[in-house]
Amino acid sequence: MGVQDVLLVNDKIAAAGNDIRAEFNAPVEVIEIDGSGKILVPGFIDSHVHLLGGGGEGGFATRTPEATLTGFTTAGVTTVVGCLGTDGVARDMSALLAKARGLEEEGITTYIYTGSYRIPVKTITGDIMKDIMSVDKIVGIGEIAISDHRSSQPTFEEFCRAVSEARVGGMLSGKAGIINIHLGDGKRKLELLQRAVDETEIPITQFLPTHINRNEELFKECIEFAKRGGFVDFTGSEDPEFWEEQDGEVRFSKGVRRLLESGVSQENFTLSSDAQGSLPIFNEKKEFIGIGVGKSTCLLKSIKDAVYTENLPLETVIRAVTSNPAKALKLKNKGRIQKDMDADLCLLDESTLDIDTVIAKGRIMVQNKQPVVFGTFEGRK
Repeated sequence: MGVQDVLLVNDKIAAAGNDIRAEFNAPVEVIEIDGSGKILVPGFIDSHVHLLGGGGEGGFATRTPEATLTGFTTAGVTTVVGCLGTDGVARDMSALLAKARGLEEEGITTYIYTGSYRIPVKTITGDIMKDIMSVDKIVGIGEIAISDHRSSQPTFEEFCRAVSEARVGGMLSGKAGIINIHLGDGKRKLELLQRAVDETEIPITQFLPTHINRNEELFKECIEFAKRGGFVDFTGSEDPEFWEEQDGEVRFSKGVRRLLESGVSQENFTLSSDAQGSLPIFNEKKEFIGIGVGKSTCLLKSIKDAVYTENLPLETVIRAVTSNPAKALKLKNKGRIQKDMDADLCLLDESTLDIDTVIAKGRIMVQNKQPVVFGTFEGRK
């Protein structure tokens, strides 16, 4: 857009253009932020987050902690979509909804998926369509696990029935009704998704498969899925070189270049963090030595890697955490800097792309690289 002024009024973008001037007939507080030497981008949308914590596959002591407000805002994230993972028992949908509402009260925008890894889907109301139509924050189902030893191994018929219920629920409520799919490293890869697209009337855009860069073979199949018009979601990494070497993970920067060179639309890829999910840590002998926790900070690290290592344009790769997830999830007021959109913005340093300022729903959350709004139990540091 070039050098522009942006006017925020309450929680909306009131105007964006050249030399904006506003006159007020009553005394109001006006805050002016000088964006010289900065790049203004939309606030980040993290579309796959374990708000209640994840993990637990190694026993109760491996359950990861819940998400915090500044864990998102200092990473530039102003909108999150929460999900349950392997554990849909000790963590349930009512708790996930309550956590999402708490974070919303603290200052960011939140949505959730209903269900967990398993089919049949455990819902709040007892019905997928009713959940999507009745609960404002529910935008679809997920993360449904396939091609993974931890999945419920659903039949094709069971899978399609859940997908169709989510789709119709979304249609009736004006939501995405999307199915967030956890892809494991099993040999079947995208088989259930491919069959659903080929053998039913369900459109390919109803699916958002994630962890597509888990390994090379899975990624190749996901390229073909995206070439057919499907959305695909990368999982970010704090240390892409480590995971590239250890597990054969395809790092975001290289993966995006390959997608674009293969003819995939620049609107069909997204990037999420899997924040608060568990990350097993191994030594050089491949011996388990501990467990880490995913963080939303991996989003900007992945974006910067794509810009500085692969020389991809910022305006292309930033779509992965702004306009593209907004499109896939039908978040109509998110992901763009234009009039009447939500006032969710990040100011990045022009030379380093580090976060300087974060605004969520018109409120300054991070200023001069430091959080100024804290979660209820965080306190100032």
